[in-house]
Amino acid sequence: MGMYGACSDIEDRMGMIDYKIDVFPRLFHFKKPAGTSRGVYTERRSWYVRVSSAACPGREGWGECAPLPQLSVDDLPDYESVLRGICAEAARTGQVDTERWREYPSMLFGVETALRHFGQGTYALWDTSFSRGEEGICINGLIWMGDYDAMYRQIREKLEAGFRCVKLKIGAIGFEEELDLLRFIRRHFPAREVELRVDANGAFAPAEALDKLKRLAELDLHSIEQPIRAGQWDEMAGLVSVSPLPVAFDEELIGHCSLEAKQRLLDALHPQYIVLKPSLHGGFSGCREWIEEAEKRNVGWWITSALESNVGLNAIAQWCATWHTRMPQGLGTGMLFTDNVPMPLEIRKDCLWYVADGD
Repeated sequence: MGMYGACSDIEDRMGMIDYKIDVFPRLFHFKKPAGTSRGVYTERRSWYVRVSSAACPGREGWGECAPLPQLSVDDLPDYESVLRGICAEAARTGQVDTERWREYPSMLFGVETALRHFGQGTYALWDTSFSRGEEGICINGLIWMGDYDAMYRQIREKLEAGFRCVKLKIGAIGFEEELDLLRFIRRHFPAREVELRVDANGAFAPAEALDKLKRLAELDLHSIEQPIRAGQWDEMAGLVSVSPLPVAFDEELIGHCSLEAKQRLLDALHPQYIVLKPSLHGGFSGCREWIEEAEKRNVGWWITSALESNVGLNAIAQWCATWHTRMPQGLGTGMLFTDNVPMPLEIRKDCLWYVADGD
């Protein structure tokens, strides 16, 4: 990966050359089991796509398609077959039809990335202070679910590393134990020093959610992601309207692929934040729509990865940097796998950096 042939005018000729797009299934293995309220991940299946052309020998563009099992709208039994069809069309046209393939967000994301990489000839996919190695992207420290002791160790590690924003996955161990972990952080770090986010991944029952949010709000939390299961619009709208804690949507956005569907959801549920994952929420083009519609309604947002390998993570980070946001993003997942691919990314304190000389 990463060989770039001499084609200095390739961006001007993207629609005029013949492409070949290959698909490579991959399987990555977590260093440690990654726990959420939906279950525990030990491995991650992905598909790499590679763009090449006889017109530019040696030049390649790589992207990653990584649907989340039982969560992504395009988690399909014939996933690879559909992906190959999209790649065949993109090879003919030199572009991806973002309107036609809206309901296949992880495939859109991978093919968009591969074509962008091929056109740019570098993993610095956009020209930003991040891609030039001048500035890092502030990220949150992610605390995976586990038993109390395991989560406590993770928290100490993140705080000692200098993270100013910590996000806890909650909903798997006892709620009182999770409150104890959050109290531990607050005893040592007030909200002005460490921002706390929690992500329930839909774990709370609607009848008990408000009481739990009231108790969480006592700890000066920034927000809670997806307190109840997605798709319960009446219950979610009611909860958001009275919650003492800002509510962020993640899973709730999945499957709302058209512009009109995005508008309907935001107008009906009024979240305070949305959390955008290009692999889940429409690729770069679909997430741009989410951001534009959210900002019209004064809804905040941030961007996160969805457990992709470094190919996907780098693409998300490069795109994230084009928005020049100062809010901590969810991009600290590059060290999760034993068999990840090398990429010029590194975490320094609580920021993700692109090491431009390594490209």
